[in-house]
Amino acid sequence: MVFNHKIRVRYAECDRMGFVHHSNYALYFEEARTEYLRNKQVTYKELEDEGIIMPVRSMGFSFYYAARYDDLLTVEVTIPENPSVRLKFTYRVYNQHQELLSEGFTELFFVNKSTMKPLRISKELLERMV
Repeated sequence: MVFNHKIRVRYAECDRMGFVHHSNYALYFEEARTEYLRNKQVTYKELEDEGIIMPVRSMGFSFYYAARYDDLLTVEVTIPENPSVRLKFTYRVYNQHQELLSEGFTELFFVNKSTMKPLRISKELLERMV
């Protein structure tokens, strides 16, 4: 499934060159990932209430063109493989002209909140997420 999330670039996210600072892409990815899950009727709050947390294990970015103040970005989110203990998200960021600006990924893993040990999620939860 592909999920698209829109984000308007705010002035505070830009550097002196007028470009979105690269560090903001981690925030854009997180916002899009959260909304992807919400769209699937899964929220971080619900997971945490059930004793499951999802720390980020790794993250990567590639940048092709700069986003600028007031651009309307579309962050395309996919889960490229079935999760087990880990859950990988991939992202493609486009501007309002459909130009591909950036690609990236985050890999998270499921952890029992009280023991802090990795865990496999239930089949039900897995089916809701993908």
